[in-house]
Amino acid sequence: MSPPCSSDRGAAMPFKITITDDAERQLRSLPVRDQRILEAAILSRLEHQPTTPTRAIKRLRPNPLAEFELRAGDVRALYNVEGDEVVFLIVGRKEGNKLIVEGEEFHGHQDHPTEPSGNGPEEDTE
Repeated sequence: MSPPCSSDRGAAMPFKITITDDAERQLRSLPVRDQRILEAAILSRLEHQPTTPTRAIKRLRPNPLAEFELRAGDVRALYNVEGDEVVFLIVGRKEGNKLIVEGEEFHGHQDHPTEPSGNGPEEDTE
């Protein structure tokens, strides 16, 4: 008879942490202090229970981008859990009720963004 299961993976291998190229660039655009705070939060909170809601881990409302948000001070990281892998998609700073990613307000994780994110074709005005 096998031992009772729990939501904790116990002695199981930790989750693999993966960061997309975009999220890596966004992370590196933050001050070094914020980078270290986020890296420490990732290691302490996401290696074993990345889907367990806490004060630092929030399940987001359904949206096309990410299922979870990691909070570390004013820094936010949006991520998904795929099997035994945590995949970081977006890294930014919370300013008031806005998520700022690389100096611009980010809306891609909302159900109904207030304005297009600017992904349309750009015209050369010079």
